Amino acid sequence: MSQFSHKNFSFFFIFILMSLSSYTGESRPPFACDPNNAMTKTFPFCSVSLHIRDRVRDLIGRLTLQEKIRLLVNNAAPVERLGIKGYEWWSEALHGVARSPGVHFGGQFPGATSFPQVITTAASFNASLWEEIGRVVSDEARAMYNGGAAGLTFWSPNVNIFRDPRWGRGQETPGEDPVVVAKYATSYVRGLQSPVGNRLKVAACCKHYTAYDLDNWNDVDRYHFNAKVNKQDLEDTYNVPFKACVLEGKVASVMCSYNQVNGKPTCADPSLLRGTIRGQWQLNGYIVSDCDSVDTFFNQQHYTPTPEDAVAATIKAGLDLDCGPFLAIFTEKAIRAGKLNEADVNGALMNTLTVQMRLGMFDGTRQPYLNLGPKDVCTPAHKQLALEAAHQGIVLLQNRARSLPLSSTSHRTIAVIGPNSDATETMIGNYAGIPCGYTSPLQGIGRYAKTIHQEGCNGAACGSNQQFGAAEAAARQADATVLVMGLDQSIEAEAKDRLGLLLPGLQQELVSRVARASRGPTILVLMSGSPIDVTFAKNDPRISAILWAGYPGQDGGAAIADILFGTINPGAKLPMTWYPQEYVVKVPMTDMDMRADPGRGYPGRTYRFYKGPVVFPFGFGLSYTAFRVALADAPTTVSVSLAGKHAYKNITLSNNAVRVSHSNCDVMNLAMHLDVKNVGEMDGTHTLLVFSTPPAAGKWAPEKQLVAFEKVHVLAGAQQRIRVHIDACKHLSVVDLFGIRRIPMGVHSLQIGDDLQHYISLQASVEEIKS
Repeated sequence: MSQFSHKNFSFFFIFILMSLSSYTGESRPPFACDPNNAMTKTFPFCSVSLHIRDRVRDLIGRLTLQEKIRLLVNNAAPVERLGIKGYEWWSEALHGVARSPGVHFGGQFPGATSFPQVITTAASFNASLWEEIGRVVSDEARAMYNGGAAGLTFWSPNVNIFRDPRWGRGQETPGEDPVVVAKYATSYVRGLQSPVGNRLKVAACCKHYTAYDLDNWNDVDRYHFNAKVNKQDLEDTYNVPFKACVLEGKVASVMCSYNQVNGKPTCADPSLLRGTIRGQWQLNGYIVSDCDSVDTFFNQQHYTPTPEDAVAATIKAGLDLDCGPFLAIFTEKAIRAGKLNEADVNGALMNTLTVQMRLGMFDGTRQPYLNLGPKDVCTPAHKQLALEAAHQGIVLLQNRARSLPLSSTSHRTIAVIGPNSDATETMIGNYAGIPCGYTSPLQGIGRYAKTIHQEGCNGAACGSNQQFGAAEAAARQADATVLVMGLDQSIEAEAKDRLGLLLPGLQQELVSRVARASRGPTILVLMSGSPIDVTFAKNDPRISAILWAGYPGQDGGAAIADILFGTINPGAKLPMTWYPQEYVVKVPMTDMDMRADPGRGYPGRTYRFYKGPVVFPFGFGLSYTAFRVALADAPTTVSVSLAGKHAYKNITLSNNAVRVSHSNCDVMNLAMHLDVKNVGEMDGTHTLLVFSTPPAAGKWAPEKQLVAFEKVHVLAGAQQRIRVHIDACKHLSVVDLFGIRRIPMGVHSLQIGDDLQHYISLQASVEEIKS
């Protein structure tokens, strides 16, 4: 989705839409049902004592066909005769309330808390942090809504799998692992929506469904790309986070993507929408198109012969709301042509209006959260949480001879060098708002020591070495040198995929020259939303340490400095594999297969299926202290019981694996108790990752997959016992070639942290199978 403008709006479309609606883009509560309005207060749809579904049916029954159609698009027109104002559905809140058509900064709301970009926050592996960020963002969103500065329907989070390291939007995602992305999705959605019964604080949206992770690469763009995905990868990887969003997060919306999947536009595929999202997963909410997706599959993909056929295809497939004007323009013609019924439109409105009712938008002044206002945006607590999120998301990748942390007494003068050394806007990544304020790396380091500043490059593209001499001179004068390098939105962004993985332009030369000149330790800090091949730095003995800061948010510079000087002990882990440059030479972005295929020289994707050389592996991250993990208690044998005799009529056991759908999953939640001891000299937070290797299962299984993760803070010399939960059906299962999830019988190996192994034998009950 384009952040600030629709992709294909022609002047004709805009003119038509403006003629349909006098809405100005503001949303001032109450949305409808003002109790002081004698005309509307008697309408049943305004009665909070009635069931929401009855209220929605009453409202739909009062609308004319033309009024209904004008509610099918993101900037919904007012229905003045019923006291209903216009509404802009399109608001963004990826990592804070963000600039978007439904959000207006200024006046009482000059900014909002800007948390680290999602890829950085994901590196914390801290689900409670993710939920708390969502809760804070929803507080600020409600406050802005109450002030007429935002909507209540936020098209976030992005839960696509970060499949390819070149993807410009990988920064928006929680990384490459389906378990992590699914857990992030459910946690952030729960925080955003903060449901009370059936009521919502705001309505979240999981996007972009599905197999969407290519924007613009080698003349292939998202508007024309047909993602060819096999059933195994769809079930095993691409759909995992969306399923979790709906079933566990209870998300209010799912957005379908621009691309086709196996020859069908996702927004016109009844199997993906009605069959899966609403049928199998039972979405309680609405399905929205990515912006101009309907126009795209008609005008660019040429999927239907007429606009009216496009309208019929997408609404019948299960789309409820069009981000764009297409449905406003062509739906009535489609009905007149007999391609669509008014009942189909009613069904779509049932889903969208129900969400608005759940938000209290038809409750007048009785709607919840009216106490929230400007005082609840950019509060000290919110800004502190943004700083804490950055602390938890910055990854220490290398630390030769324990050169970090720096000492403010031994390192009194710091050379701060690089195109991102005084970064502000770069730190917040894309889909961001106006932050409460910025602390750049230069400012953060300046709180600990005297600084000598040189950019070295004019921007991340770094096309000239004219400033390198001044940067070298600065390094010669300082007690330590911090190089803040990496990428920005000119290098990786929506509609901009990378071609390679190396540092842009002459950045590598700058790093190497400054490292040679530096008279003290040289620390390389990388800002990026995607992996960078920094093998040269990893192998350079003059580069003492490497930190990855991602895009660390409004206070990212303070967080970087706190870690450099040891106020904070890093505990984050990489949420994605860092590949060498050679990897992308072998792998076209257009190849959607996850599993390796040696026969055609295809190496596979992500840590689960790629076994080649890496710069840094998924889950890697160092600390200033050391931890030792011991197993206190864990099961060694688990009986897999089957759920009813009907399961045996089909091939429940195939290749010694039981179908998850035929298993009694409620009794297969496993618990392990682990003792985590801090054996170092500094308090720290340990990120414990647990991987599973299933029994041999042919092409079904990855060699290992993440099954659980926990975060625990342990004082130096102390020990903490933690409990790790493993859902056998979800985490110890694999997906076969037909897209069927099965639990392999036999011995599963669990890798706990770096050194500990534990084995669990899964056995089907012979008595039940024979019965």
